[in-house]
Amino acid sequence: MTENQDLLAEFVKNGSEAAFRELVCRYTNLVYSVAVRLTRGDSQLAQDVGQTVFSDLARKARTLPPDVMLGGWLHRHTCYVAATVMRGERRRQARERHAVQMNAMQDHTEDNLARVAPILDEAINQLGAEDRIAVLLRFFEERDLRSVGDAIGTNENTARMRVTRALEKLHVLLKHRGVTLSTTALGTVLAGKAVTAAPVGLAVAFSSAALATAAAQTGTTLTILKIMTMTKLKVGIISAIVLAGVVTDLSMRHRSGARLLQENQSLLQQIAQLQLDYQSLSNRLALGKTLIAPHLPAPRMQVPTAPIGDLRSTNLYARLKDKSPKLTAEQAEAYLKANGRSAASLLAAFRTSGDPAMLEEAMQKYPNDPQVAFEAAFKEDVAPEEKRKWLDAFKHSAPDNALANYLSARDYLKSGQTDRAVQELIAASGKPQFQDYTQERIQDDEEAYLSADYSVAEAKAVSSMQLLLPQLAEVKQLALGIVELANSYRQAGDETSAQAALQMAANMGARYGNPSAGEAEVSQLVGIAVERRALSEMDPKSPYGNNGRTVQDQIDQLGQQGTALRDLGRQAEPLLEKMSDQDWISYKDRWRVFGEEAAFRWVLNKYGQK
Repeated sequence: MTENQDLLAEFVKNGSEAAFRELVCRYTNLVYSVAVRLTRGDSQLAQDVGQTVFSDLARKARTLPPDVMLGGWLHRHTCYVAATVMRGERRRQARERHAVQMNAMQDHTEDNLARVAPILDEAINQLGAEDRIAVLLRFFEERDLRSVGDAIGTNENTARMRVTRALEKLHVLLKHRGVTLSTTALGTVLAGKAVTAAPVGLAVAFSSAALATAAAQTGTTLTILKIMTMTKLKVGIISAIVLAGVVTDLSMRHRSGARLLQENQSLLQQIAQLQLDYQSLSNRLALGKTLIAPHLPAPRMQVPTAPIGDLRSTNLYARLKDKSPKLTAEQAEAYLKANGRSAASLLAAFRTSGDPAMLEEAMQKYPNDPQVAFEAAFKEDVAPEEKRKWLDAFKHSAPDNALANYLSARDYLKSGQTDRAVQELIAASGKPQFQDYTQERIQDDEEAYLSADYSVAEAKAVSSMQLLLPQLAEVKQLALGIVELANSYRQAGDETSAQAALQMAANMGARYGNPSAGEAEVSQLVGIAVERRALSEMDPKSPYGNNGRTVQDQIDQLGQQGTALRDLGRQAEPLLEKMSDQDWISYKDRWRVFGEEAAFRWVLNKYGQK
């Protein structure tokens, strides 16, 4: 483990404030520099973004893998937080106009750098994982090549080649956005300008507020601290934050009465939204709080194969139904040559070219990679014993990912091994992470299409629309199997186990049913359908949550949510053909950050009023 990983482990294990403050000191310049660029030089807003990022790190530290590349995680999360803050259309359009104007400029001037800055981090965030880590280690964490090699498990020469390759890819991404900055000049810019010194005392303020946020888990203190991370951070205003959760001695700068009124109204709106979010979360988790595992041995059952409602793909995918863009063998090999035939690049080459040899190579070279195991488990015509082998590999390589256990449970139910299926469901219910790699797969495929000279708009559209989501069918069938399992428990007179099984199915659906960053509409619809199916087997009059609502109330709400989501897709679909290439890029970027539902709403807001 690296020294930074040791510090993070110390904070997770012992709650060491000293270790966390040291981490913040080491990475404040990185986070602040990224935030400044993405907020277009707004120092106060950049500090606000940085505060949120480190607060999130303090809260999520225990869920991060021990070998996490912290610089990479912080860079990506800073990009996400900044994108959320900078969602205003006016700023986005201004940034794009600046990018287009770069064509006529020389690539070595300070003025050029100022115009490149707003899109630089977005481009870095579009790099593959290996390339992004190489850039961040070399230029953002300011390590020499030997140190970069040590961090990624290779030697200095290999690290040099990887950094060079990453710069070339970054050059291509910027070029597609209209920025003609040479690879050499790009390296010079990153070496000299990637990291900006943060204001004095910022690390102390970041770490203090972040630790306070992590320490406060419920009640008014949590609400206050969340509001602090979402509103403009005024460094120097906070003179003391007591870790027990009491925020005291806040001195505010002089503002006009109108400004104070405006901010007070904004705070009230945010408090209301937080209360709604908290209530929604409470409702979603209500079933799981009293979860009792089903009893073993489980009764005999028959797994059904009937569908759950209308789960057809959205019209967005149907838009390319007459086209199936595939890379040629030469294009795929060129992409692999540039990416070192890594696990991610081999899988992307397989998906974008359709060549099964690429998947076979990934399976042979990287049998312990979770995404390889995930892809191999869904290989066409896979034998049952081979599928079991790869499902077990998926569980072992991603021990914290509940999806691996859900897919394993589905396979056991299908083969009649009910007790093992129940054990997998119990294991899945105790894991907080749920990762189906959809966004990673889309990102890798997009890079493959870009390498074959597809435009940015084409690569973004094709990579998402052509991606198969086989896990959704498995989740759907697993839900049917769990419902049948519950019925078998009831017939055997074990109502406790029946309710436990139904709660597991409802919780599984809720993991997909909530709109989240990068979630596809079809995934959300599957989650809603699964949760409704499980709830429909419960007593409709039984309480749901702590606010007086019933199970039937939740079923009705989910039905309305699904109907609204389908209607939104139907309204947005005919407008997609009207979008320019640049709007396709914006549309896909919004989908990736905020989810497809939010992207649909953006399309309707922009084109639906014309």
